Amino acid sequence: MQKIVSYPISVIYYLLFGLILVIFHPIQWICLRFFGYLAHKKSVDYLNFLLLKCTNLVGTTYTIKNVETIPEGVPLIFVANHQSMYDIIAMIWFLRRFHCKFVSKKELGSGIPSVSFNLRHGGSVLIDRKDPKQAIPIIKGLSEYIEQNNQSAVIFPEGTRSKTGKPKEFAQSGLKILCKYAPSAYIVPISINNSWKMVRFGFFPVGLGNHLSFEFHKPLKVSDYKFEDLMKHTESTIVKGIQF
Repeated sequence: MQKIVSYPISVIYYLLFGLILVIFHPIQWICLRFFGYLAHKKSVDYLNFLLLKCTNLVGTTYTIKNVETIPEGVPLIFVANHQSMYDIIAMIWFLRRFHCKFVSKKELGSGIPSVSFNLRHGGSVLIDRKDPKQAIPIIKGLSEYIEQNNQSAVIFPEGTRSKTGKPKEFAQSGLKILCKYAPSAYIVPISINNSWKMVRFGFFPVGLGNHLSFEFHKPLKVSDYKFEDLMKHTESTIVKGIQF
């Protein structure tokens, strides 16, 4: 029944969602071209705020747990399970003071209004998942950037989103590079729940009335752990907080 009801609502939802993306594409360009990084970042923040408000129209609500425990003024590596694009929208807005940069697949770098522009020009990195060697210097560059500027990287070690909420096995390579070249960083594990329900029927129609939760776990100082122990602890902490 929810799927049937969602069809007409989804048409309105995606029209509004797409309109916001189209409107903010030139806004981003103007902000970056004439006013620089901070103005561009502010435009991206409010783009994602409006996209978040769009999800409220389809009954989506959010709970953000323990965000106050995240240290400030240090490099951060946010590590999370991945369930849908709505993970990213929420994180950009709710973590906006941490200047999040994403490790994303290269396919997202073109063809999507606003989104592709921000990925190419906002400090995130685009990698070819079929060419692991190509990703090493790119992620290394991101590591050095957050280390020098006390900003943050976001990585989804599953590599692709879970369509049922059940987490996939975490890959180590990307996180290992981030830790190696940002030695003063803190890892912040994040457990994301119910985001997959937004796309339970695929892209269309959108799932209705979902409650998304983002639980931020105790930050882990990279230099205090051997990487193997850090990886194991991070993965187990995230998985423990996932409801599936």
